[in-house]
Amino acid sequence: MTVTEAPPPVAAAAEPPVHKPSVRRKLVPYWLLLPGVLWLLVFLVLPMVYQASTSVQTGSLEKGFEVTWHFQTYWDALRDYYPQFLRSLLYAGTATALCLLLGYPLAYLIAFKAGRWRNVLLILVIAPFFTSFLIRTLAWKTILADGGPVVETLNTLHVLDVTSWLGMTEGDRLLATPLAVVCGLTYNFLPFMILPLYTSLERIDTRLHEAAGDLYATPATTFRKVTFPLSMPGVVSGTLLTFIPASGDYVNAELLGSTDTRMIGNVIQSQYLRILDYPTAAALSFILMAVVLIMVTVYIRRAGTEDLV
Repeated sequence: MTVTEAPPPVAAAAEPPVHKPSVRRKLVPYWLLLPGVLWLLVFLVLPMVYQASTSVQTGSLEKGFEVTWHFQTYWDALRDYYPQFLRSLLYAGTATALCLLLGYPLAYLIAFKAGRWRNVLLILVIAPFFTSFLIRTLAWKTILADGGPVVETLNTLHVLDVTSWLGMTEGDRLLATPLAVVCGLTYNFLPFMILPLYTSLERIDTRLHEAAGDLYATPATTFRKVTFPLSMPGVVSGTLLTFIPASGDYVNAELLGSTDTRMIGNVIQSQYLRILDYPTAAALSFILMAVVLIMVTVYIRRAGTEDLV
């Protein structure tokens, strides 16, 4: 009787050697980030630190300023200029709402209905950026001038009577009124609303609209249930890009408004360049930044747009 010998064990395949990345290769991503980090450090972090230091200083331009940790400046600035703060938020919020009402239909038209004219319409939206912000605002000063065609038309239609009753204009003129400032803000920041809306709408699959129609949804229902919810990232982006710069703007209030329509940006500009009260100006800047940051954070959380967080 023969005994069958067990086959010899099969040698395991040799695993290829693992090459660990060198230290230099590990540092490559950080080297690529270095220019951006340095840019933010020099032009964002250091100026903010300097502004924070300035806001707690006391003194004068003749005697010099020194850090005394005088936090009372914040309370004094808020107490003296809270009307300008509220006015800035009101004007910026109104202009943002008008930009959304005007920009959404145009962005919808460009995204879904423009066809071969899409690029032309996008160029027309971007075209104002090729002109100076100051020149565009001065143009509105001419458009809204007393005795101009706009004022005459509104007077003929008795629109200015309604706006005067609402407190947005005074008498039969538009310049130096809250309505003129809001119109200037709306015009200047309208492209900041249209472009994010177009980008968000353009990504929507048109087959979703066809599917909604197949399920007997009316065009209004399709817009309310499909289009608008899917375009919320663009709505949130556009409102932020419009509201944040509009709340700190001072050019429109300076050129189109009056002393009764001064925004907080005008106060900060005056404190820095005319009154030369640097601590108050720095404190106002930080208060504005904090208020806007809190409002933006609450808005994003309420909107539920995780793409922007």
